[in-house]
Amino acid sequence: MTKAEIQQVKLRFGIIGNNDGLTRAIDIAIQVAPTDLSVLITGESGVGKESFPQIIHQYSRRKHGQYIAVNCGAIPEGTIDSELFGHEKGAFTGAIGERKGYFGEANGGTIFLDEVGELPLPTQARLLRVLETGEFIKVGSSKVEKTDVRIVAATNVNLTQAIADGRFREDLYYRLNTVPIQIPPLRERGEDVVLLFRKFATDFADKYRMPAIQLTEDAKRELMSYSWPGNVRQLKNITEQISIIETNREIDASILKGYLPLQSNVQKLPALFGAKEHKSFESEREILYQVLFDMRQDVTELKKLVHEIMTERAAGISSASPSPYLSSEASIVTPAQPSVPAIIHSPIKAVTPVDDDIQDTEEYVEESLSLDDVEKEMIRKALEKHHGKRKAAAHDLNISERTLYRKIKEYGLD
Repeated sequence: MTKAEIQQVKLRFGIIGNNDGLTRAIDIAIQVAPTDLSVLITGESGVGKESFPQIIHQYSRRKHGQYIAVNCGAIPEGTIDSELFGHEKGAFTGAIGERKGYFGEANGGTIFLDEVGELPLPTQARLLRVLETGEFIKVGSSKVEKTDVRIVAATNVNLTQAIADGRFREDLYYRLNTVPIQIPPLRERGEDVVLLFRKFATDFADKYRMPAIQLTEDAKRELMSYSWPGNVRQLKNITEQISIIETNREIDASILKGYLPLQSNVQKLPALFGAKEHKSFESEREILYQVLFDMRQDVTELKKLVHEIMTERAAGISSASPSPYLSSEASIVTPAQPSVPAIIHSPIKAVTPVDDDIQDTEEYVEESLSLDDVEKEMIRKALEKHHGKRKAAAHDLNISERTLYRKIKEYGLD
């Protein structure tokens, strides 16, 4: 397509930016639209992946059919098969009537499966059958039904790693990834950041009936040098904050820095503490075990340190001037760690010299701690940190949103 045609597409779907990677993604979307090939859109969270399935649908022969967007990560695991494929009356408790399901509703149209990497394995098998044969079976039924639907999927998960970890089917990946479209992160889009800021500032000026904020040159440089972990979504939120809070309509770099979170100061939850980047936990229970194991190692190292200090002190003590080796009030400073539910140990016993005998430290006795209590506390803190936003809390805890939803219900945290 020509640059003028691609620009028309950007205007129609509200896409702002001139980055080559973004332009290439739009071009691929338009080229693949007239076919029925499956498309997999990848990119970090907040880059705007949801615009591309709409482009594909509107430029396809299915544009007059249904377009249904489904967030797979927001549907509880126990009901996702019913949501996607439908169910018969009485198929399970609460199924008081027949339900068609999204694949039935989208017949002749397009279905967009966002966060497809969050699908449970049994649902992945059902989805694979739809991709290969166009057939599916409702929950509680034995009748095979047909559907003619175009599938566009998106994910911010590394699916090749998920395949290696056994969390995603390799055959499904290749069926979905017939045509891959990669959306570049905001930090790689250069001056597009300034264009987006200007657009959002104008929108919020109209919304709140106030003059639009403007950036100085040093502020523009600061904007383009920031890493933007939340991508376009984060930029939009920060622009709105500045528009509302700042009375000065000209924003310089010093003002802007006050609204940009420092990456080095972002505190992570215990669920990720001590975990290797490549490591994957199959369940939240394994995360808790790992945290407790790491804490036990820390206690062991602390005991060794205390013993070494006592040994050194004992070697230099004069018999004429005895003094306590270690008072009960003495504290040993350990590196700062994220806040975790406390495991209480007995205090270090005070040691005083008695003749030539040097008393050793009292053995630590760990009190029993319920894993459920630890799990509940971690979830509560994650929800508080993200102001009740379950998706962000689930990401920090390294569990799926469906699992977090179930745990919230289980512990009565809703």
